[in-house]
Amino acid sequence: MSEKVDMSDYGLSIYSRTVQTVNGPVEVRWDQGSPATPMGQLLYFIEFINLTGLWDRWLTGCPLNYTSPNASTKEEVLGTWMLSVLAGHRRYSHVTAMRCDGVNPGLLGMRKVISEDALRNALKSIEEEAGTTWLSEHLNDSTIWLLDVPWILDTDTTIKPLYGKQEGAEVSYNPKKPGRPSHAYHTYLMAGLRLVLGVDVCAGKQHTAYHAQPGLLSILDALPPENKPALVRGDCAFGNDSLMNELETREQEYLFKLKLTKNVKRLIARVVDKPGWEDAGQGWEGQDGELRLQGWKDKRRVIVLRRAVAYKDVAECQCEGGQMVLQFPKSKGKNTDNYGYEYAVLVTNTDYAICSIGQLYRDRADAENAFDELKNQWGWGGFTTKDIHRCRLSACVVALIYNWWSLFVRLANPEARCEAITSRPWLMASIGCKTQNDGQTIITLTGMHARSDDARARLTRVSTMIQGWFSKISEQLDKSKILWQLVCDYLKLLLTGGKNKKQRRLDKNPPKLAPANCGF
Repeated sequence: MSEKVDMSDYGLSIYSRTVQTVNGPVEVRWDQGSPATPMGQLLYFIEFINLTGLWDRWLTGCPLNYTSPNASTKEEVLGTWMLSVLAGHRRYSHVTAMRCDGVNPGLLGMRKVISEDALRNALKSIEEEAGTTWLSEHLNDSTIWLLDVPWILDTDTTIKPLYGKQEGAEVSYNPKKPGRPSHAYHTYLMAGLRLVLGVDVCAGKQHTAYHAQPGLLSILDALPPENKPALVRGDCAFGNDSLMNELETREQEYLFKLKLTKNVKRLIARVVDKPGWEDAGQGWEGQDGELRLQGWKDKRRVIVLRRAVAYKDVAECQCEGGQMVLQFPKSKGKNTDNYGYEYAVLVTNTDYAICSIGQLYRDRADAENAFDELKNQWGWGGFTTKDIHRCRLSACVVALIYNWWSLFVRLANPEARCEAITSRPWLMASIGCKTQNDGQTIITLTGMHARSDDARARLTRVSTMIQGWFSKISEQLDKSKILWQLVCDYLKLLLTGGKNKKQRRLDKNPPKLAPANCGF
């Protein structure tokens, strides 16, 4: 039996029905009047981007202009886009799932969550050049105040497989799905924090370091001297003469890996039996040297690294009576001949010790973790349209919101970095019900996981902290910009263990940056 319960005096419409369960009959009531959200804790993140001015500055600079009075507002377009990205969506069609949210859109000044078609059409209305400037400025704004301490710029390329006839979908290098058309994402990251400084979305065949070089140099040239990286780091694709010459001209230190070409192998052969191998950490040994490859104008410092290969990775072929057999080494100790080495050769213009060079290059592997998170836990693997222009817009917006969320989560959890697969259910997922009484809006949160009490304590601490800073800033200053600077200074002190003594004045304007090349 079901019946409609009259709650019209309270503005509610509730449907009731008795359901037979294993434990007996249960009365079920469907409330169709009270607004609710499955992401109740997101209101703390909304407070964060509101008080720091990140949301307002992003909204104000958006080059989207409608003339029709019935068109969606900027708040609705960007708010729908941001909520979808934060929820972990990968397709525009997933935006429909946000239309049940009756709380968070209103907190962003939205009247409604727009449809997927309205969002796609809105992005098409953003001009390419204007979109480039807009998103470049905000990617810079999300990182610039963190760059006045020593930091490392990682550059690498990841491949996005495509399954349609999109612009720029070309069959080229694709290690996961050979033969599948793809786009190439050239990405520039701040190591450690894994913040994205820029991303270039190119056609599938433009996946080489040659195509990543203009974006990298554009970012370096846009940074003021005090904000430039202490080191630029990349894999063997970036160890080419063209890029190294450009960095040397700019007096920028770098560390790249070299491909094992014929001349590089000759260098390895010359130093194999040479004494003086130094410990490079984690089982590696290093030998310093110089090398001038064909096409290089001058010699450059190279470090040859080697590591004894584990038992399971070594197999020696021997011929016994015409039959090939496998002989596994009994020991990899240096007193026997039954061991082998794997080699890597690094090129650099720094004067760091070999042990430091080895560890610095091993740390570069963390960039792969950032790619994994952005592609599999955020929207880099999706939000695909037929034109590459909107693919580029989506890539930059996902990177921007990823930066905002990463910094917010680090405020809540300073002990360690949390990926989205952990931080979203922990700091976002709770049932939030909105009620209004005497003009006051009340949102009641109900935790949905075992760490709800911990999330409440951490989010409350962050809210109290940024509200306290905001209240102490003088009214005649730009309070939101000053608060964003204070947040970044706090994070720098937090992550450097209080060793960062270089503090900016509260009334100093942020550095003026030329728009970085985001590949549009």
